[in-house]
Amino acid sequence: MVNHCVRKLGKATFIVALLFAGASIAQAGGPAAGGGITFDASKVVGSDACTECHAKEAEAWKHTPHYATWETLHRRPEAKTIAEAMDVRSIKRGDVCIQCHYTRQGEDGGTPISGISCESCHGPAKDWIKIHNNYGGANVKKEDETAEHKAQRIKDSLAAGMLRPDNIYLVAQNCYNCHTVPNEKLVDTGGHTAGSAEFELVSWSQGMVRHNYLRTGGTTNAEESQEHKRVMYAVGVMTDVEYSLRGIAKATEAGTYAKTMARRANSMRNLLKEINEKVPNAHFQAAIDAAFGASLKLNNEAELTAAADKVGEAAQAFAADADGSKLAAIDEWLPKPDAYKGTPAP
Repeated sequence: MVNHCVRKLGKATFIVALLFAGASIAQAGGPAAGGGITFDASKVVGSDACTECHAKEAEAWKHTPHYATWETLHRRPEAKTIAEAMDVRSIKRGDVCIQCHYTRQGEDGGTPISGISCESCHGPAKDWIKIHNNYGGANVKKEDETAEHKAQRIKDSLAAGMLRPDNIYLVAQNCYNCHTVPNEKLVDTGGHTAGSAEFELVSWSQGMVRHNYLRTGGTTNAEESQEHKRVMYAVGVMTDVEYSLRGIAKATEAGTYAKTMARRANSMRNLLKEINEKVPNAHFQAAIDAAFGASLKLNNEAELTAAADKVGEAAQAFAADADGSKLAAIDEWLPKPDAYKGTPAP
């Protein structure tokens, strides 16, 4: 798979010059909030509540790095080195690693209860799990639910905070919020990598983390259709642009973090421009205009954040009404199955 995040590194000199154009300000501590993403640990119910109805999905999850981080992260030498550099005494109890590597539960930000789990991606479930499980009454089974009730159930679940996988943008937000590592100090002081350089929505979601049993009634772990993957890919590119811009907006020093985010933003906005040339789309153009209208430099938080907001709005609007059957021209960019990250459960 082409590593799109480093595909235009020839522009690095230009980006670095932009970064140094603004005077640095004081180093910020703690994770930067991105894109309005919030995680209310007080509303987490835990994966057991999901497993009752989604046993196969849970079993697939248990074979992923998302699950394994609970047992492995705090034992890894590189994690211990980063924790020491960040003055974090406990990887599971500090307020740095738990932001992305664990599912938290409880008041005041919560404490870790598992690795990256159901609610990490689909939203804390306290307010929506009963709505999600109600097919029309206490004795109504899922197969007997009316179309009208299903539509209302989905609407109410979303309103209560559920992030359904058919809403590609909302799930993509959660992915990129962690996979772009929105924490400058963690990178520049701690030595953490500045985001997952090869992260791309299709190849990562269709690989080992895939747990799509709903469509087949629990018989097989279905891969998404080509039409859906086209939409997913485009939404992923747009969301990557958005979160790269958010990263630069929060950067305070021309260090590894800021430079990496700037290169990533420039690479991905150029990729989006190429995609738009193949399949012109008003939402793509709106995102392109916003992304290229912001200077990739320090001390430019307001402009970069406003641009990121506009890109996010365009991505969400595109995800809501995109027709994948009309996007065949972008198939040249889509990763092939042999490039997927790991082998999914059957």
